Amino acid sequence: MYDIVRRHLGKVVAGAAMAVTGTAVAVAVTLPGSAGADEAPRGTAASRTGPAAADDGTPGRPAADGPAPGPAAQAAAPPEGARGVGTDPLTDDELKRAEALALTPPAAPDRQGARRNADGGRGPQRLATELADPRPGEEDGGPRRAVVRLYDYARDELVTRTVNLDTGTVEESGAQRGVQPSAHPEELRAALRLVLGSPLGDGVRADYRDATGKALTSPDQLWFNGDVYRTYREKDVPPRLAKCGEHRCVRLVTKVLNGPWIDTRGLVVDLSARTVTRVG
Repeated sequence: MYDIVRRHLGKVVAGAAMAVTGTAVAVAVTLPGSAGADEAPRGTAASRTGPAAADDGTPGRPAADGPAPGPAAQAAAPPEGARGVGTDPLTDDELKRAEALALTPPAAPDRQGARRNADGGRGPQRLATELADPRPGEEDGGPRRAVVRLYDYARDELVTRTVNLDTGTVEESGAQRGVQPSAHPEELRAALRLVLGSPLGDGVRADYRDATGKALTSPDQLWFNGDVYRTYREKDVPPRLAKCGEHRCVRLVTKVLNGPWIDTRGLVVDLSARTVTRVG
């Protein structure tokens, strides 16, 4: 059985290109060289560290143009304001405020406590928050609004809320089923945890040990990426994944940190059902 797992899943991929549901994924890493890192550029004032001879030849006296200046100091970036202006991107403070407003239960009960995230915890899964387009007539100075997208795993619904950052209110709220935006990194991490906790993850763990000599116990030991598994792009969909699209399903690509790829393309994680299925 182990040989089967290793043949179909536990393959360490040495190439730097992977395919995920028909889309090529390429990763390139460039590390800065260290040559010259501790040296000041030649021909600059910063490279003249010793006392210069004066024009009259007296040793130890500064040259006529004065002593060499010390190394330049990098100026700190100006602090980000709590509120943006016009069509500026949302500031960190605005992002936090928008998400807090979107997660505030409305006056009418809507089973807020029953919502679930990708790990099965309380509350919906955060997907994305972005600045809302200005409304007609407000292009020259209306209130700043944010669109917050959440996913409720308890009901498999995409929840979209528009919040007014000036008034602190939720102006619009809606829910859709069967709509699957791109996966959030937290969802991919939850999917990898399910893989590592599944018998189908044995090949992944074995490949990691082969590559590093260490046990794989946490998603933090791997680089990972991926996206939503869309059944309409697949030739053969196992019956167990027939609900993907209604359920939130993802496929992963993984690699050892600073090391070789580990082929996980044959595994699909149904985050709604919390199951792992082999495909292909």
